[in-house]
Amino acid sequence: MSENSSSAQALRELGPQRTFSGRQLAQIAFPLGGIGTGSVSLAGTGALVDWEIFNRPNCGSAMPYTFFTLWAAAEGHAPVTKVVQSPPLPPFSGRGAGFGFGVSHEAASGLPRLRSGVFHGEYPLAWIEFDDPDMPVWVTMEAYNPFIPLNDRDSGLPVAMFRFRLHNPSPASVRIALAANLYNAVGYPGEGPFRCPTVGGSHNAFVQDERVRGIFMTTSRYSPDDPLYGSLALSTTWEEVDRQTCWFRGGWFDALHKFWDEFSATGTLQERTYDEPSPEGRGDVGSIVLKAELSPGESVTLPVYITWHVPNFVKYWGNCSGGECRRAVWKNYYATLFDDAWQVAEYIATNAARLYAETRLFHDLLFATTAPPYILDALSSQISTLKTTTCLRLEDGTFYGFEGCHCTAGCCEGSCTHVWNYAQALAFLFPALERSMRTADYTFNMDEDGRMGFRLQLPLGSPPQQFHAAADGQMGGLLKLYRDWKLCGDDAWLRRLWPKAKKALAYAWVAWDQDRDGVMEGVQHNTFDIEFWGPNTMVGSLYLGALRAAEEMARYLGEDSFAEECHALYKSGRAKMDAELFNGEFYIQKVNPDAYKNSPRSLEESIGGQIAGAPKYQYGDGCLSDQLLGQFLANVAGLGYLFDREHVRTALQAVFKYNWRTDFWDHPNPQRVYALNDEQGLLVCSWPNGGRPEFPMVYADEVWCGCEYEVAAQLIHEGLVDEGLRIVKGTRDRHDGERRNPWNEFECGSHYARSMASWGVLLALFGYEFDMTRGRIGFTPRFRADDMRTFWSLDSAWGSYAQHLDDGARCELTVAYGELSLRELHLGSIAAVRSAEVRVDGEPVAATFAAEEVGWTIIFGEPLLLKPGQKLTVEIAG
Repeated sequence: MSENSSSAQALRELGPQRTFSGRQLAQIAFPLGGIGTGSVSLAGTGALVDWEIFNRPNCGSAMPYTFFTLWAAAEGHAPVTKVVQSPPLPPFSGRGAGFGFGVSHEAASGLPRLRSGVFHGEYPLAWIEFDDPDMPVWVTMEAYNPFIPLNDRDSGLPVAMFRFRLHNPSPASVRIALAANLYNAVGYPGEGPFRCPTVGGSHNAFVQDERVRGIFMTTSRYSPDDPLYGSLALSTTWEEVDRQTCWFRGGWFDALHKFWDEFSATGTLQERTYDEPSPEGRGDVGSIVLKAELSPGESVTLPVYITWHVPNFVKYWGNCSGGECRRAVWKNYYATLFDDAWQVAEYIATNAARLYAETRLFHDLLFATTAPPYILDALSSQISTLKTTTCLRLEDGTFYGFEGCHCTAGCCEGSCTHVWNYAQALAFLFPALERSMRTADYTFNMDEDGRMGFRLQLPLGSPPQQFHAAADGQMGGLLKLYRDWKLCGDDAWLRRLWPKAKKALAYAWVAWDQDRDGVMEGVQHNTFDIEFWGPNTMVGSLYLGALRAAEEMARYLGEDSFAEECHALYKSGRAKMDAELFNGEFYIQKVNPDAYKNSPRSLEESIGGQIAGAPKYQYGDGCLSDQLLGQFLANVAGLGYLFDREHVRTALQAVFKYNWRTDFWDHPNPQRVYALNDEQGLLVCSWPNGGRPEFPMVYADEVWCGCEYEVAAQLIHEGLVDEGLRIVKGTRDRHDGERRNPWNEFECGSHYARSMASWGVLLALFGYEFDMTRGRIGFTPRFRADDMRTFWSLDSAWGSYAQHLDDGARCELTVAYGELSLRELHLGSIAAVRSAEVRVDGEPVAATFAAEEVGWTIIFGEPLLLKPGQKLTVEIAG
């Protein structure tokens, strides 16, 4: 076997997800939180870091004295007490470690730890398997937040949930006690040191009822409408519980001394309360102690929940430094469902078994997909972005996203249309939330002439952003509208938005395609934070896709004349761009120095302007990785080829040939550095035939994860599977726990939304298609078609699909959650049908088979309503 064939075989192999240990634990921060609630992250060691639950990012933060401690006493032996974390990782001095004061004592860094740990992360679940020669029980920590596709309420709970599995392998009984500690930081402004003047006036109270018990934390400093108002809770459903409502209030290191000396000696804590609130600048720490006794060979799982409720989100805007700052405050969506953190804890306690089971069901189906481990890693890791401060939910439930997060503030507000063009995960996992973005855009984000702001302004109802319309964002919005309608089949929703959608398309004929030939010759602001002057296929493909989407929607709604108009423009634009922009290998840009002459915006608003009469920051004859971005969205939505099919394939081959780097040792990059040294990655743009401008397009020399996933999905769609797999593997290899956090792909800020393009790779690998206006779904696998399984989802249901091909075929469609009304099932891998049997849970179902250009479609006389647990089976003799 040649080296290349051996490498290709390894690329396609299935196997377990990677684990992390040693130095690979250093960068791990696994987000635990709900959609729109903020999150706290589980570090690779088991510490809790990045406390971003106070309505803003807070990267690098650690809550004082908030950790778990295990006490275990084997019969006839002295007790052993260890913090449930593996040892702190270097560096231990200098910057980032206390500026010469050593490793933080507030993080209990000086207390005995479990000797080592192995981190397993399969979002939404994480496990740490600890090892310690002195500890008489085996310790595994499991952490998660409910993640249940379609159920945005339960997936939006402000909670971090922990399950500690303790197993006694010894021949002696072992008494165990798990202490969970939480600092009362209510009133904390969300950034900087936790010990600050805004924290104080803490009230800790022990609360218990039939189902849940724990410490409820509030403050007396702030009124219910203040942005610093809120509550926290540390709770459990375990029945045998001791507590210490407040740690000792003392100077220096007294509090931690008292905790450790008492708990390590006895495995319990004596109750302590104070009548007066905590002093200025300090919050109280509260603890609960879960107790059990394990017989030889016995195991137990101890649950602990941290819930939060910080209801009032505040936004400042205007000239704040100049004294003209304005402020708006609204409630977080979760605060409209729960009154405080204790009410959240009660809901968790009542529903804990179901929440875990349904989260586990999603996890198990996703990770049963027959894809290489790095593909599943790419899919699962990036959906964690939905649980970070990148994403909010407004008071009415509308989903709203930043592009990413700076250390203490959101980065690039407004559900930026051209960045969120790439993200596919939300549309398929929580379609109602994705539709809320379309509704908000077409309701609040459009001027009378059809020009749309590409950053939704808050509070809702504020005037649209006044800058260039983003041509890529505005055209991409029409493709997303079409995709979202096909996912849900809700004609009434489409009819409500359609008049504004038509207006958005018509603006192209004012700003970008004034001669209405299907080609954008004008000035096109885009996701590269610049304007492209003149025809190009990155924005042009989005325009063609928007025309095709508008044609299909108009025809469905009975507006045939408008549909024909859109089709004529599409045909014209396709022909011209194929003829004028395809250079034989890939699509280029025809720079038009006169583009601004008829632009609705002035030249002064151009980013970069001109040098000697020529516009800056263009790509011209370059090979742009995003040159077929509109084709990516068209593939997802099922709109077919926007350009000549062979040109598309050839252009994508050129992107991989010229822009893929197997290392960066000799790659000069004066821009932002996201890949370096021996890493692999896909450049934003290259100039293989020369012609690189003096000042090339901004970001050309960079590597963007979201762009890599988009290109990988397109390569796979064209049958260039190994090339697509290589890109995804290279992306995920860069995020190995030592170099970067596997659960944070950054670009302009952490947890960058563009990386949720990774979900498009799943759609491409298994050829998933959907059209709920017809009750149709289908699969045309491009990977392991003879023996495959994949997760699928749409607006009403999710589940799994599997097929095995031999002399005939056996195909199984299972609904795991929700209900699926199915009229047609397309099986793209089926070459011939001699005879077939179709059954639901073993019972025969009447159906007919129709041949298509690719594969066969099963058509049911009456729609099948498949409910959770039901399986549709098709047995075909070829």
